[in-house]
Amino acid sequence: MPPMPAANRAQEPSTWQKCTMGAMMGGGVGLTIGFIFGSYSILRNGTGPRGFLATLSQYMLSSAATFSFFLAIGSVIRNDALLPPHMEAARLQLLPPLVRSKAEGAMLVRARWDAERARRTAA
Repeated sequence: MPPMPAANRAQEPSTWQKCTMGAMMGGGVGLTIGFIFGSYSILRNGTGPRGFLATLSQYMLSSAATFSFFLAIGSVIRNDALLPPHMEAARLQLLPPLVRSKAEGAMLVRARWDAERARRTAA
């Protein structure tokens, strides 16, 4: 009997897909923030010569473009790791913390200095 096929796991999204997802999320957030701040600005300062809809849409679109740009870049940078997230979490849990006391740090620095001094005198 042939072996059972491996479980069909979903592949990790590509860099382009991550960028697109970040841009879409940023667009949604930007539209919302633009609506809130644009409405507040219109209520406080008036609609101006262009009218209500044109002014509000300018606030919303400029905010959406800014948020989507930065979230697209941020989602690619954030998710661009060598290890998958579950392996990274396991690595962080199993390794000892990198935070050391002052005394341990001073001992490490002194040991490095002694090693450098010994190398220089040997050469």
